[in-house]
Amino acid sequence: MTAQPVPTGQPRLDRVALTTLAARLTPRDYEILAYLHRHRVLTTHQLQRIFFGIPQSARKRLATLYALNAVTRFRPWASYGAGSQPVHWLLGRAGAAALAIREGITVKELGYDPDHPIAVSSRLTHQVGVNEFFSHLHHRARQPDAQAEVRTWWSERRCAQVWGDIARPDAYGRWIEDGRDFDFFLEHDTGTETLAKVTAKLHAYANLTDATGITTPVLFWLPNRTRENNLRKLMATAEVPVATAVHSDDGPAGAIWIPAGSDEPRLRLAELADAWTLPGRPQKHADA
Repeated sequence: MTAQPVPTGQPRLDRVALTTLAARLTPRDYEILAYLHRHRVLTTHQLQRIFFGIPQSARKRLATLYALNAVTRFRPWASYGAGSQPVHWLLGRAGAAALAIREGITVKELGYDPDHPIAVSSRLTHQVGVNEFFSHLHHRARQPDAQAEVRTWWSERRCAQVWGDIARPDAYGRWIEDGRDFDFFLEHDTGTETLAKVTAKLHAYANLTDATGITTPVLFWLPNRTRENNLRKLMATAEVPVATAVHSDDGPAGAIWIPAGSDEPRLRLAELADAWTLPGRPQKHADA
């Protein structure tokens, strides 16, 4: 499959179709639909990490939801030799209608836009990267030996609604593990912006701290060690608490984070809760 906009030729919805769909949807299905609505697009691998135990179960259930027109899908184009991209899933018209009915609102009030061009957007890779971060946290929290939870995951869109006039994080999260409670703003860096532009974002976060009275650390999730080292040189005297890490097989919950201005050893994500003495804490942002 090549990159394409969300299909619009889905069957028309009527009361009978929606009643049939509602009878087929499980509580987990509604969670999947809600996540697709909040976070725009999730790959098969990401949905598996968040909701399923094994790949076969994920593929089978997603295929069923696709047949019910609750979700739709596409596979982005990949350059020659790069291998195929995973299937990307989006909320379908029937899924949006089911969500709206469940919440007692209209599809318009839900904010669903079937024509949103995320499949061909230049922001697709960035959005998938942010969602990759949180899908790995969910996967860690679901392990039998984990005493962990993704308590909060706000999308860029939700963050913009709350703080957009001051700062625009890629996401806001709250991670709980082994008794530690850590909330943070995420900046998912793909290496396309100049380092000067990246560091300039910290002024906005400092202004947000002044406006809310809550000091929230900012995490920079970087594509390689060279970029991390160069960025850290510019952030040694950051106005707000900052930590950096490079994409790793250990996932974002692991011991991969270094607070700005300090040296190794690297800390686990939850350990960052004790890395700074922060004014305004332990307050959390509203609804977090």
